[in-house]
Amino acid sequence: METPGLDEVVRTSEVVVHPGRYAYLKTRQAGPGDHFLVARDADEVTVVTEERNVAATEHSESTHWFVLMEIRVSMPFVAKGFLAKVTATMADVDLNVLVVSTYSKDYIMVKEEGLDTAIAALRQVGFPVSEG
Repeated sequence: METPGLDEVVRTSEVVVHPGRYAYLKTRQAGPGDHFLVARDADEVTVVTEERNVAATEHSESTHWFVLMEIRVSMPFVAKGFLAKVTATMADVDLNVLVVSTYSKDYIMVKEEGLDTAIAALRQVGFPVSEG
């Protein structure tokens, strides 16, 4: 079976824009809340969480407000350059993007003021985009 090309994977990988606003928090522990992401390394704990959880999560630093975009990758682990395509698309329209990958999905986060630009750019390169 022939491996699909990058353009085919892009065309068949839906992007879903999640409602709400998210913040990145630097903390010593995750604390209460249904957080999107908790990442720990030797230096810090980072929590990415919805706006409603920020006040209840003790933190020393924060960066606000991001929109979460879920990329439902049609063929995970197949298309070389998939994330490079996503991040280059954002860079081409002067947007910074934060990336989180799970086993079968990739998530990007963009500052909320760049959402319309991000959606237009992703559609331009072939991603189907819907707002969830």
